[in-house]
Amino acid sequence: MYITKNRQTDETICRMAAAAFPGKQVSNITELTEGMCNAAYCVEFADGIKSILKIASAHGEGLMANEVNLMEAEVRAMRIVGERNTIRVPRVQYYDVSKTICSGKYFFMEALQGQSYSSLKEELTEAERSIINRETGQIAGRLAEIKGSGFGLLADDEHQYACLYEFMRYLMDNVLADAAQKAIEMDVSADEVLTRLAEDREVFDLVTQPTLVHWDMWDGNIFVKDGHISGIIDWERALWGEAFMDDRFRRHTINGDFLRGYGQEVFSRQEMRRINWYDIFLYLTMMTEGAYRGYEDDGQYRWARMQFAEAWKDLQK
Repeated sequence: MYITKNRQTDETICRMAAAAFPGKQVSNITELTEGMCNAAYCVEFADGIKSILKIASAHGEGLMANEVNLMEAEVRAMRIVGERNTIRVPRVQYYDVSKTICSGKYFFMEALQGQSYSSLKEELTEAERSIINRETGQIAGRLAEIKGSGFGLLADDEHQYACLYEFMRYLMDNVLADAAQKAIEMDVSADEVLTRLAEDREVFDLVTQPTLVHWDMWDGNIFVKDGHISGIIDWERALWGEAFMDDRFRRHTINGDFLRGYGQEVFSRQEMRRINWYDIFLYLTMMTEGAYRGYEDDGQYRWARMQFAEAWKDLQK
């Protein structure tokens, strides 16, 4: 059981639903278990309508330093994207930060049509997967059109930066400190990582306009219906940065259909250097988070450590 999951009883969830939807009667509650951070439930009402409930960790248990105001970030991101109406996201129906009914902040959002891409992927043909990957690229491109005024995590109002390098240094400082706290074996020292990052400052300084980034648009956060993307969920790690920071540009996920949808298939040396650094940051995060979440095995750590080793090797070229 992940310690970040602030599970609640059916009785408490019914009270939360009554506050959000006065007069509506709950007919069924189902826990959604795909996510690895917040607790989530599908709440069905007697009128046949379904809503998704997400509940934040009570006191920040199991969270890492870069996981700042995750629920606020998710609500902000969905509202920002929803207002532009160019990407299908769930509509936030009710948001409560008072902690009067349960120990954590929570919100209800509309339930998207379809199923997660991760649960459907093996059943789809290559042509069907190609369409979804291309549409994912198009979504990443539309997000890149949403501009911000500073670089930073979406709900970390105290740490917003005028340049991308300073933001990247902040993120890297945090994850390295988290790794040190849990004695995570990385094969290279934190000083080596930060020294090399500083040497590459100029490639980050080429990026001057922050854009909205989902960051975690893996297959489980992409919903599919009738062979097309029906929406994107889990915006809690959204940030103002560079489009290439998203999961879809990582070495283990990137593919030609996605790039064609995004509209860029060739990258400059400087862009590839930044992409390499975003790889390293993700794999350091994945190597470390299991120690905070309380994962039952070290499979993710071992996989991410191998990916990190390859990314670090490429950085030396």
